[in-house]
Amino acid sequence: MAMAKLVVVGVGLIGGSLALALREAGAVGTVVGVGRSQANLDAARARGIVDRAHRVDGAWMAEVADADVVLLAAPVAQFPALFATLAPKLGARTVVTDAGSSKADVVAAARAALGTAFPRFVPAHPIAGSERSGAAAADAALYRGRSVIVTPVAETSPAAVATVEAMWRAAGARVSRLAPDVHDRVLAAVSHLPHVLAHAFVAELAARDDAATLFAHAGPGFGDFTRIAASSPEMWRDIALGNRDALLAELDRFRSALGAVRALVATGDGAALEALFNRARDARLGWQATRGGERGAAAEGE
Repeated sequence: MAMAKLVVVGVGLIGGSLALALREAGAVGTVVGVGRSQANLDAARARGIVDRAHRVDGAWMAEVADADVVLLAAPVAQFPALFATLAPKLGARTVVTDAGSSKADVVAAARAALGTAFPRFVPAHPIAGSERSGAAAADAALYRGRSVIVTPVAETSPAAVATVEAMWRAAGARVSRLAPDVHDRVLAAVSHLPHVLAHAFVAELAARDDAATLFAHAGPGFGDFTRIAASSPEMWRDIALGNRDALLAELDRFRSALGAVRALVATGDGAALEALFNRARDARLGWQATRGGERGAAAEGE
């Protein structure tokens, strides 16, 4: 696929990496970046990620009238206002998509604001990233072999879906589809819960009187478990609240499982503990064998 013009709202790791990947593939002509930070926009221009850049509070709306695709790669709490701003300015053929980590709330916001353009909104979620953020972290190879989940609804235009799926495939991604509610339930378990646990664990340690001693003696296991706690607090606040119901269900499930582990430790049931650890190890190794041990998704838009 090839598009003449892409507008990226949020030129961070996710949006910037897509722009670089499409440029490398010869799949895009002009890329316009929109964001809150002038310094980040300047970095995006210096790296050749975008051709033109505008502050989100500036005169950028004229750029969307002739855009092929507008990608929202900002924190999801900003989406309702962005949809409302976009709605009267979109061209008749412009496709809007997003990279948010929750989908049912995003679909609801788009349906409420976009009006007749709603069928040209294609909700999507790239399962890729790192704890780094900003245009400086953008990587043209970020999506190669990685998964992107597209979550169209009944009203979504098949032609718009085809455009978005072709865009992600041009960036090297593997594309699949889920219903928005299924996506949110799945991601609450395998992405949102781990991020919340990592943040909560590190925050609890940091609040202790002997935090300096604890962190001074932390090793690689601590680093592996807590790497994702270095990701954007704003982004993960929005994801936790945007996917609240599914995340609460997973937190309750995990609290029950942790209580069961505590009981095994309290009673000294070594055999049951070992059996649990064996099940976990086998499941983790099985996932690693089939998925190649993909890096965790902890980036903008995740």
